[in-house]
Amino acid sequence: MASTLGSVRTPDDHAKANGEVSTHPVSHGVGPWDGDWPDDARLDPELLRDGDRRNVEDRYRYWSHEAITADLATRRHDFHVAIENWEHDFNIGSVVRTANAMGAAAFHIVGKRRWNRRGAMVTDRYQVEHHHPDVADLVEWASTAGEGGTPLRLIGIDNVPGSVPIETYDLPRGCVLVFGQEGPGISPEMLAACDDVLEISQFGSTRSMNAGAAAAIAMHAWVRRHHFGQTP
Repeated sequence: MASTLGSVRTPDDHAKANGEVSTHPVSHGVGPWDGDWPDDARLDPELLRDGDRRNVEDRYRYWSHEAITADLATRRHDFHVAIENWEHDFNIGSVVRTANAMGAAAFHIVGKRRWNRRGAMVTDRYQVEHHHPDVADLVEWASTAGEGGTPLRLIGIDNVPGSVPIETYDLPRGCVLVFGQEGPGISPEMLAACDDVLEISQFGSTRSMNAGAAAAIAMHAWVRRHHFGQTP
C-alpha cells in the first residue's frame, strides 16, 4: 500500500465517511484483514480492506453496521429508556450511549426531535430510536407496547418527594425508565404519568447527581435484576 499522504484511505477515513470521528489512538481496533478474506456475509469489504477502528466490541470487528444492528435486535433487553428533551440537554448523548451498552430495547426522545448526539459516540446508530412530541404521546405508545399488547410501566428516576429508593424496589421486566433533564429533572407532566418514581440513595453533601450517571445506575439496576436474577 502506498504511503503518500492523501493517496491512502485509512481506517479513520472509513469511520469519518460514516459519521464516526475517532478520538482514540491509532492502536485502537484492528488493521486490514491479513490473508484470504473470509466468506461471511456479515463482514464489510471496506473494513476488511482498510481495517476497523470503530468503537465496537471485538466480536463485531469488520461486521457491517447492518449486521451489527440485526444481531443486537435478537438479544435486546425488555426495558426502554425515555429522555425528556425540552432544553437540548447535552447529557442525552451520554444516556443513549449507556442504553446501548446495557442493551436497552430502544430509546425515546420526548419533546424536541433534535438532540445533542455528541456524547452518544455514534452508538445511537445501533439503537432503535423513537420520538414523542409530548408526554401524552409517550403514554399512548407505552399503553400497548408490552408483550402481547400489554402496557409498559413508566418508571421515573428522580429524587422528588414521594420517590422510592431504587435499591429496595423490584423493577418490572417490561418498563420504560424515564429521565428528566439536568437541573429541572423530570417535568411535572411526566411525573404525573409515571407509575412509580425512584430515587438513587446518596450519602454525600450534594442533593443530586449528574443525569447521565443516574441513568447508568438505573439501567444497571434493571440488568442486575433481570439478567443476573438479583433481588432487591
